[in-house]
Amino acid sequence: MDTGYIHYNEKMIDHFMNPRNVGEIEDPHGVATVGDPTCGDFLRAAIRVEDGRIHDFKFLTQGCPAAIATSSIATEVAIGKTLEEALQLNDNDVIIAAGGIPARKAHCSLLAIRALHEAIRQYLARSDKKEREGHEAANDR
Repeated sequence: MDTGYIHYNEKMIDHFMNPRNVGEIEDPHGVATVGDPTCGDFLRAAIRVEDGRIHDFKFLTQGCPAAIATSSIATEVAIGKTLEEALQLNDNDVIIAAGGIPARKAHCSLLAIRALHEAIRQYLARSDKKEREGHEAANDR
């Protein structure tokens, strides 16, 4: 019998009560804001990249406990990964790292990963633009 209650495991509760990597990054390399209009959750993510790896990944979110917890978990999963590895992460990776989440809250696990991917794309686009401008300046000499 469905009681209507949502049950979270200890890891999810810990990440909700003590979220990791919350906040802003000064002078981030990539930033993205994503939302889920069906539930009203939204998340702002910022990354810092060093030597082709996610060095720092912070988030600010307005959302349910699952959105907060899965965002916290997603930062831990992504930090240290190469950009290519981070772009391969998906919501199932977060669900597995969380030890499972209630099915009704599975959509929450996507927010941080979507934001991470968008922040990486922004970083790569900015890097490509700087590289092109550098080549153009060298050719002008």
